[in-house]
Amino acid sequence: MTSVPSIDLQPWFHGDDRDRAEVARQVDEALQTAGFLLITGHEVSTSLRDDTRAVAREFFALPEDVKQTYATAVGGRGWLPPGAEANGYAEGTPTPPDMKESFTAACDTPTGNPAVDAEWFAPNVWPDAQLPRMRSVVGEYLDEMHALSDELMALCAVALGLDVDFFEPFLSEPTYGFNINWYPPLTRVGPAAEGQFRIGPHTDFGTVTVLDREPGLGGLQIYTQSGEWIDAPYDPAAFTINIGDLMARWTGDRWRSTRHRVLPPPADAPSEDLVSLVFFYEANHDAVVESMAPPIGRRSYPPTNWGSYLKEKLAAISVG
Repeated sequence: MTSVPSIDLQPWFHGDDRDRAEVARQVDEALQTAGFLLITGHEVSTSLRDDTRAVAREFFALPEDVKQTYATAVGGRGWLPPGAEANGYAEGTPTPPDMKESFTAACDTPTGNPAVDAEWFAPNVWPDAQLPRMRSVVGEYLDEMHALSDELMALCAVALGLDVDFFEPFLSEPTYGFNINWYPPLTRVGPAAEGQFRIGPHTDFGTVTVLDREPGLGGLQIYTQSGEWIDAPYDPAAFTINIGDLMARWTGDRWRSTRHRVLPPPADAPSEDLVSLVFFYEANHDAVVESMAPPIGRRSYPPTNWGSYLKEKLAAISVG
């Protein structure tokens, strides 16, 4: 069985070189084996996490016709209605649509290039008329996640035996995505169809994913190297971290982009609903990523243009 470790980042933030090297060693081991880890000592306040989840619940409680005014497609900004995604299609696993709805945001810092900004850094959409505080709360959370993800990328560089700033040129104007996923109760959406999940089995697409999740019977599962699904460990103080396909390709499959899924709740828990905050860090839209050579990498992939790669993946999971 694959073990998902919990790693304290305080020695990375405040320790000496030996302390930082030990944290990096633990990260390298976790990403070679599980592809997942928990992090504590990340210095993101509990109050901000709680406020973000609370305002998200307020949004999802709005009437359907109000939410519809903010509707968008996969890869856009705003409300993703039920039935919009089937994540299993990203890996070629046909499933019914995922049992969720989402509020999505992304990087909207303009570069000054109108064509680039229109495609990659369009303004986020906020329900200011109904929830004026959502813009500031979620905006602060995005800033915190961006800063934490930059720190994680520096930690990843050291874990690979590279200079701490190795990834910085690829992250000067990065894209990122943020999904607030609401998994409604069965009392609202009815029982799951055969082969239906809250999120179907898939791997993530980018570099690192930072997940703030709630525990539940219909919760996160991870696919192990031995070919079994296990429940992901949970710690309310921790973020769950995993890497995506881009980072796996970048490291020449030294690190695992691990399949995962979110189960529907069992029939005897019909009232369970959960909210997950999922920050997908990526790279510059025009970044070209080449696999690292041995002894770091273990397999060579053709150079990957991040923007083109992401568009293909988002198209694959879109329903309709």
